Amino acid sequence: MSIYVWGYLKEYEIEKDEIFAAITNVLESGKLILGPNVSEFEEKFAAYCGTEFGIGVDNGTNSLVLALRALGIGEGDEVITVSNTAVPTVSAIVSAGAIPRFVDIDPQTYLMDTDQLEAAVSNKTKCILPVHLYGQCVDMDAVNEVADKYGLKVLEDCAQAHGAEFKGRKAGSMSDASSFSFYPTKILGTYGDGGMVLTSSESVRDKMKKLRFYGMESTYYAKEHGYNSRLDEIHAAILLGKLAHLDDYVSRRKEIASKYDSLLADSGLTLPVAAENNSHAYYLYVVRHPKRDQIMEKLKENDIFVNISYPWPIHTMDGYARFGGKEGDLPHTELAAKEIFSLPMFPTLADEDQERVCEVLKGILSSFD
Repeated sequence: MSIYVWGYLKEYEIEKDEIFAAITNVLESGKLILGPNVSEFEEKFAAYCGTEFGIGVDNGTNSLVLALRALGIGEGDEVITVSNTAVPTVSAIVSAGAIPRFVDIDPQTYLMDTDQLEAAVSNKTKCILPVHLYGQCVDMDAVNEVADKYGLKVLEDCAQAHGAEFKGRKAGSMSDASSFSFYPTKILGTYGDGGMVLTSSESVRDKMKKLRFYGMESTYYAKEHGYNSRLDEIHAAILLGKLAHLDDYVSRRKEIASKYDSLLADSGLTLPVAAENNSHAYYLYVVRHPKRDQIMEKLKENDIFVNISYPWPIHTMDGYARFGGKEGDLPHTELAAKEIFSLPMFPTLADEDQERVCEVLKGILSSFD
């Protein structure tokens, strides 16, 4: 039987009744767009993360685009981020009219190397966009120190960090604004696309609400250019139900990670390192080996299908070549892209499937001796 890096069907079976009840309630309510479920989910998710306001949008990418615009980031402004991230992080910066500037990663945690931030600041820099990757947070004290020194905005990319904490504060609560995705694979995911921006700024909240609804404050009159970027009622209702399970999802992910740590301790793989002051939510369990591609091929032969997040650093991609990035600019990012891969990680991963993955992995690795 095949084992995949992610799957939702077992979780769906467990939660199916409450999911169908939520959908039915929306369909029978007569309110399908920007109704009570969106409002309630915005309020409850913001409270869970420790911010004043939540603004639901249609997907995680647009949550970044609109948040940048709401923070006043636009044409010609530079935004400092990392290249070891999903394309949407950088796509959003470019879509907002801004210019991405990259710093390298810490080779142990794969998070933004905050020691490089200050040197990356120029007179065009307007924002720092740290990516809370794989389920843990960037050192936000260091990010905010540089931001405060140079008068920069900070936007947290939390697409992979629902429920993660830094020094006891939830991801998404340590900046001017933060962005979340509710794509199905996420720690808190729906059955389609969805996103949210969190903030404790009334002005950012008000700007966001206009931007997601064609720039309107009331129907049919645009105060400014905006977008059609609204979280719909059905996804909000599903997410409201799943939010009640979020801490359980994170707890189970930590259990799975701990078991991997134990079973693979002497395997020859480089295992994940929890960053200092972090409570890791383990969106992904990322391991590393110089013979990564061979390992993945042999796993596939055993019907075990893993993933790479991410195989191509964004600064080396053709789509972003105009920003001047080239091979050799970010050595830790580039080497990691050749060696990292993610093992199966989702709350309903069966113990016996995890044990099989580890057994096959150790057999492959021992064959290299």
